[in-house]
Amino acid sequence: MKKRKLKRSVKIILFTIIFSLVGVLVMKYFKLDEKINNYLIQNNINFKTFIIEKPKVKIIDTESKTRPIAVSINNNHSAWPLSGLQNAYLVYELIAEGGITRLLAFYKDANVSKIGSIRSTRHYFLDYVLENDAIFVHYGQSPQAKIDLEELNIDNINGMYDYKPFTRDTSLRRSYEHTAFSSTKKINETIKDKKYRTQTDRLLLEYNPVKVKLPENAIKATDISLEYSSYQTTSYKYNEEKRVYELYMDNKKQKDLVTKETYTVKNIIVYQVEIETIDSKDRQDLKNISSGKGYYITNGQAIEIKWEKESRESKTIYTHKDGSPLIVNDGNTWIHITPKNKKIIIN
Repeated sequence: MKKRKLKRSVKIILFTIIFSLVGVLVMKYFKLDEKINNYLIQNNINFKTFIIEKPKVKIIDTESKTRPIAVSINNNHSAWPLSGLQNAYLVYELIAEGGITRLLAFYKDANVSKIGSIRSTRHYFLDYVLENDAIFVHYGQSPQAKIDLEELNIDNINGMYDYKPFTRDTSLRRSYEHTAFSSTKKINETIKDKKYRTQTDRLLLEYNPVKVKLPENAIKATDISLEYSSYQTTSYKYNEEKRVYELYMDNKKQKDLVTKETYTVKNIIVYQVEIETIDSKDRQDLKNISSGKGYYITNGQAIEIKWEKESRESKTIYTHKDGSPLIVNDGNTWIHITPKNKKIIIN
């Protein structure tokens, strides 16, 4: 009898230990950090319907008050490969003259040793600097932008006058105009010298701490092609394993000058605006103080969205078709503002 009671006691103890261990493992597996938990509770969401998807390297800290740095990046094909774009949490691609595009890359709390090559700005680039409350880095400007930089009181670092943060990499086999580079360290040193404000409460997009679940009417989006001109088409191919889009331009996979790694993008927003030629140099004007339809693309799917920008200074507001706010996945975002009547292909 004593042996039976002992065996029974041992079984109970073992069962209790195993049950406790399993409980700990289950709790650990399903544990959500405070931010995610609060988000789910506030939005009455059952976390079991979501896949927790945290990037290995945080692209942007949504709680950070650091004012972003915007850099005008050359996208002439002769200036490839580009440098430092993977560290940008936000990038706009905008048309310039001759069908060439330029990129506005935004950095926040980043440490990037080589950004570029850096080129001049156009006046409508400033609209996106303003909507992100950023400090603007560029190397020269169009006549229209020169007027606006002063009238709009843009905090900027201009390579035409501010030599300190810029270097010329003449070791590259490219024209001299495509050789200006900088780094976040040098830019921040110049910001300190100029005594520019370094804090802000503004963040353009709202990020989801868990994987965004798109509506049932989302369409497949594993191959994307965005036409800007006969010179420039930007395209993406979805990497299902890594859940990101690999960047191509002119059918060439884009790799970083320094790291040699392929550029990848988590979120893509694309919409079209009317564009008008305004001078004999083929400089353009974007009719972007407007509203319209576009697409949000992520995780191999796309949905139709709406956008609206009320003024040069105001944020572009992105919403679902029903008017509810668009929330994007945690990760880097590229916004493509393409000319009307050009092709957008999503397959």
